[in-house]
Amino acid sequence: MASHRKSRPAGTRVAGIRTPALATAALTSVALLSQSANAAPEADDKPSLEEVEKKVDDLYRQAESATDKYNSAKEKTTKQRKRVDTLLDDVAKRTQKLNEAREELGSFAAAQYRTGASAPDTATFLLADTPQDYFDQTQLMDRMTGRQKVAVDDYVTQQSETMKKRQEATESLETLTEAQDDLKTAKATVQRKLADARDLLSKLTAEEKARLAAIEREKQQEAARKAAELARQQAAQQQAQEQEQAAQQQDSGSSSAGSGSSTSTAPADSSYATKAEKALAFARAQIGKPYVWGAVGPGSYDCSGLTQAAWKAAGVTLPRTTYDQVNAGTTVPLADAQPGDLVFFYDDVTHVGIYIGNGMMIHAPKPGTYVREESIYYDGESAIHSVVRPA
Repeated sequence: MASHRKSRPAGTRVAGIRTPALATAALTSVALLSQSANAAPEADDKPSLEEVEKKVDDLYRQAESATDKYNSAKEKTTKQRKRVDTLLDDVAKRTQKLNEAREELGSFAAAQYRTGASAPDTATFLLADTPQDYFDQTQLMDRMTGRQKVAVDDYVTQQSETMKKRQEATESLETLTEAQDDLKTAKATVQRKLADARDLLSKLTAEEKARLAAIEREKQQEAARKAAELARQQAAQQQAQEQEQAAQQQDSGSSSAGSGSSTSTAPADSSYATKAEKALAFARAQIGKPYVWGAVGPGSYDCSGLTQAAWKAAGVTLPRTTYDQVNAGTTVPLADAQPGDLVFFYDDVTHVGIYIGNGMMIHAPKPGTYVREESIYYDGESAIHSVVRPA
C-alpha cells in the first residue's frame, strides 16, 4: 500500500536533531567561518617539523664554519701578537743603541765646543807655543776626527734600522688589529647562529620535540646500518687482499725478492698503526667531554680541536682548522679507511672525526653534545667529503 504520509522538508541533523531547511544556510555560514578561524593559525607560515630540523642543522653547520674562521683568526692573532712583541722588543733595543750613538756624538760636539777645536790650519800653527804643541794637537784632532766618523756612521745605521723596525712594528700592529676584528666577527657569527638554533628549538612543543627525537633516532639507525655495511665491505676487501698476498707468496715460493717487497711496505704500515693507536687511545679518553666551539682541551673540544689533540698525542702536528687539516696528509678512498684516518664532512669541509674502524668514528659533534663514538654516516652518506691519512 502506498504511503500517504507527506515528505518532510529536507533538513540537517545536528546532534541527533533534525533542523529546518531554512537554518541550513546559516549553519553553512557558521561552518565556513569556523573553518576560516581554524585555518588562520596555519596561515602564519609556521615551518614544519622537518623544516625546523633542517634549519637547525644548517645553523649548526654554519656555526661550525664560523668556528673554523674563529679558530683561524685566533691562530693568526696569536702568531701576530708574538711577532708584534718581538718587533717592539727589537725596536726598544735599537732605540737604546741609537741613544748611545747619539750620546757619543754629543760628547764629541761638547768637547769641540769646550776647546773651540776646528780643523788645524796656519792660524793654529801661529798660535801654538812651540812646533811640538802643534804636532800633538794635530794628532789629537786626527784621532778625534776618525772616532767621530765611526760614531756618525754608527748613528746613521742605528737610526735607519730603528726606523725600519718601527715601520714593521706599525704594520704588524695594523695586521694584528685586523686579525682581532676578524676574531670578533667570527665569534659574533658563531654566537648568533647558535642563538638562532636555540630559539627555533625553544618554540617547539613537547610533542614536536618528541617527534624530532624520533626522527633523529631513525637517522641514527640508518647510519648504523650503513656503518655495518661498510664494515662488511672492508672485511671482505681485507680478506681478499690477504688471500691474494698468500697466493703471491706461494707462487713465488717465498723468494727473497718477494720477502724484500713485503719487508719494504711493512714498516710504514706498522709505523702508522702504532701512531694511530696512540691517537685513538687519546680520543677515546675524551669521550663524554662537552663540545665547546674554539676549544682544544683538555676539558672540552670542538671537532678539529679533538683531532689535532689526538694526533698530537701520537707525535704528529696537525693544523688547527678543518680546511687546513684536510690538506695535511694523503687522501684515501673511503673503502680503504683505516683506524686513525680523519673523515671530513660537507662540501665546505666544516666537520671532522677520527675513524676507529667498522664505519665508526670518534668526534665532537656540535654545541650541546659531547665527544662520542658515532657512525660516519650520522648525517647521511652524501655528507662525507673525504678521508685523509695524516701520517
